[in-house]
Amino acid sequence: MIASFLHKTFIQPNVRTMAQPELASRLADYLYGLREKLGEEAFPRRAEQYLDDWAADSRGWLRKYYPPGSDEAHYDLTPPTERAIDWLAGFQQRQFVGAESRLMTVFALLREIAQGTEQDPASRIAELEKRRKAIEAEIAGIRNGQVPMLDPTQVKDRFQQMAFTARSLLSDFREVEQNFRTLDRAVRERIATFEGAKGTLLEEIFAQRDAIAGSDQGKSFRAFWDFLMSPARQEEFTALLQVVFALKEVDALGPDRRLMRIHYDWLEAGEVAQRTVARLSEQLRRYLDDQAWLENRRIMQLIRGVEQSALAVRDRAPADYFMELEEPAPSIDLAMERPLYSPPFKAKFAPAPVVEGDQDLAADALFDQIYVDKTRLMAQIRRALQTRHQVSLADLVKSFPLEQGLAELVAYLSLATEDDAAVIDDQNKQELSWVDSEGTRRRATLPLVIFSGHAANAIAERA
Repeated sequence: MIASFLHKTFIQPNVRTMAQPELASRLADYLYGLREKLGEEAFPRRAEQYLDDWAADSRGWLRKYYPPGSDEAHYDLTPPTERAIDWLAGFQQRQFVGAESRLMTVFALLREIAQGTEQDPASRIAELEKRRKAIEAEIAGIRNGQVPMLDPTQVKDRFQQMAFTARSLLSDFREVEQNFRTLDRAVRERIATFEGAKGTLLEEIFAQRDAIAGSDQGKSFRAFWDFLMSPARQEEFTALLQVVFALKEVDALGPDRRLMRIHYDWLEAGEVAQRTVARLSEQLRRYLDDQAWLENRRIMQLIRGVEQSALAVRDRAPADYFMELEEPAPSIDLAMERPLYSPPFKAKFAPAPVVEGDQDLAADALFDQIYVDKTRLMAQIRRALQTRHQVSLADLVKSFPLEQGLAELVAYLSLATEDDAAVIDDQNKQELSWVDSEGTRRRATLPLVIFSGHAANAIAERA
């Protein structure tokens, strides 16, 4: 039950994190379906209890945390859990076992290693000349009408290898993030218990940070991130995905269409890892600020005593309450903030008897409600600004056609008015057009709206 639910919720849709209410709701629905098949006695606990149990230190299957600026708990898979689920998923019956693509990958890697470590210039030049002759021969053959093509089996084999490698990259991001998160946690514990000079502590922390960044895993992650952040590489990758998914051999496999945006999932996962590194830097900055503006040593000693005690009882929490607070913050009640008295509204009912109506009115309007997901619109703005500095609302609608008509257009305007970095020019006009659900083309004229890169950063912070 645990492995299937986590695979369906996190790994299959490439979801990084999920808020507690949404995850608990999905688990409750999942348990409800299982109880209908297995009986009411199956899995008797509530969804929230299962989530707390899976995120406990004794389990470690999920990571429960609070994002910066949020008081709502979020959950994420831990790297060991993802590896275990991937191992189980490997038992699924594949359409066929392709060996040729993996063999070619092995040969290509061996050739790259051998050529990349060759120190003799003559040998490297000879190899390049050999490759040039092979390319020239292939060009000549194509000009003569001899166009080599991959057969359907080869296309399917290479596509399966590509899909497996692309998905495994997301697991690598989780592991890199876990390494930096472990370092961040160790830094916080070290700061809470350290009593020596700050220079000694900083030297120790930066040595650990450099050790991770200078490791093979850290260097590989940095090279991959720099490669992925290139706009030209993103455009090339998107174009290649569109070409490959249009092939009939690939379509016959029934591929997961989410793979067409796998590079955006990589970007999101990389941003999470980068934010973890940023939190480590923020923790060091706070430590330096505390040391620079230390005016009352007694208060700092008390605070650190509380932190040390918390660390001491973290693995063996007391069974009963050991501290009580009346309120977490003082309440302020100003006299001028009290509202003036207003008499309560008293409804007067007519004494006439209630007569049942006999008219048959359509109630479709009560159910025809439209909800516009602003989070999806924010993601589309960020995606459009990955390859350019600014984008107009008209270009944005061309790239991402309106799905909910005028309501979605008003939501875009709402996002623009909420951000100071966005520009709304009343002097210039722009025309937008879309096709509604009934197939009618609609057109709207409105002021020029431009989203910039600064607006994308602000929208991402709010998201």
